[in-house]
Amino acid sequence: MIRLLLPLLILTAAAFPAAAQNTQAPEAAPSPAIAADQVSDSDDRAIAQRIRAIFAQIDSLRAIRVDVRSGVVTLTGSVANAGDGDRAEAIAARVAGVVTVENRIDRDLAVDQNLTPALGQFGADMRALLRALPLLGVAIGIALLIGALGYLLAGRDRFWRWIAPNIFLAELLQTSVRFIFIILGLVAALEVLGATALLGAVLGGAGVIGIALGFAVRDTADNYVSSLMLSLRQPFRANDHVVIEGKEGRVLRLTSRATILMTLDGNHLRIPNSTVFKAVILNYTRNPERRFDFDLGVDADDDPIEAMRVGLAALAALDFVLDTPKASAVIEQVGDSNIVLRFFGWVDQQHTDFMKGRSLAIQATKAALEGAGFALPEPIYRLRFDEGTPLPLTRAGGSGAGQRKPRAATPGGDATDTRPESHIEKLVAEERAEGGENDLLDESKPVE
Repeated sequence: MIRLLLPLLILTAAAFPAAAQNTQAPEAAPSPAIAADQVSDSDDRAIAQRIRAIFAQIDSLRAIRVDVRSGVVTLTGSVANAGDGDRAEAIAARVAGVVTVENRIDRDLAVDQNLTPALGQFGADMRALLRALPLLGVAIGIALLIGALGYLLAGRDRFWRWIAPNIFLAELLQTSVRFIFIILGLVAALEVLGATALLGAVLGGAGVIGIALGFAVRDTADNYVSSLMLSLRQPFRANDHVVIEGKEGRVLRLTSRATILMTLDGNHLRIPNSTVFKAVILNYTRNPERRFDFDLGVDADDDPIEAMRVGLAALAALDFVLDTPKASAVIEQVGDSNIVLRFFGWVDQQHTDFMKGRSLAIQATKAALEGAGFALPEPIYRLRFDEGTPLPLTRAGGSGAGQRKPRAATPGGDATDTRPESHIEKLVAEERAEGGENDLLDESKPVE
């Protein structure tokens, strides 16, 4: 039984490839050719008549002569446009029974043959334009009407400033409304003209140009967005004493392009808003209480704890030094010849100028330490003398030797006046009162 089934299985396996070959998809049929009077033979005369009949229906191909021999088509004559010769060759090649096409068509360079068709086409275009003028006028009128409506709506300054948090954002919204209505007017005009397909090409080209311009004006766009964010966040107020990227001054105004400071020297400083938005901003005005510090050294043999007690007592005696937080002191460094002490104190900048207060605090602490017998040592230098080098000798003088310079009297008057300097603040207030560029700082908005 097995011997009978084995040959049967082998024959069945061999039959499957043949069946698969027979079930393959048929090849794609070639594109249908132009029939020559619906005849099946490739008669040269029928082919020539068919090609001449086709050329007779095309004005630019009527002058072409056709000769057919054994299925080979030869085209002769002249045409005004080189493209017409290629067109005639392509048409002849599609006729059934054509083996190949010999293109011997020459370009006719005669002025009348080339100028007359161009003038005729130009005249036809002008006539078509004249017929389309009424429709074109209607389309332009619709576009202008929609654009004017957009400008009218965007011109309502009071409305946009009511819905926007600041002037800068209101102007941005107004510009966006104008642009949107212009696009809507253009779309409506093209819809009337039946050329909406042109809009896609225009917008596509505008998108590519926009990307290129975006890379070209990247810094300008960055600065514009930074201006918008600063106007919303309000990081400082006018007349605040700030330090931005190492630049110190009082805030004059925030414009759509830059933050303007008045330096402590009375000069104008413009910082791009992109720099301000990314910078670390130090604001001395937000918290009026500010800490100062300074270093003083005492002799290495002195008691540093006692020196700190004396110095802190001197700071506490100053009326401009705040009691809370209290003044403090630490041992900053122990050197070969001295011990460096660092003192800390707090002042209220609304009533005390920071630099003046610090200066008087240093003077008072130094005087207290010297009055308590603490020496403020001078630096010690070690000198080496080479052998055989004579030392310069000076004769010890009379009055200058061994005498100590008398201590200067305690300063008074303007030197002890710690009131804040208000000249820069007045200059800022006067310039802000004069107006100028639009200020994006808004006192009614919360500060970040």
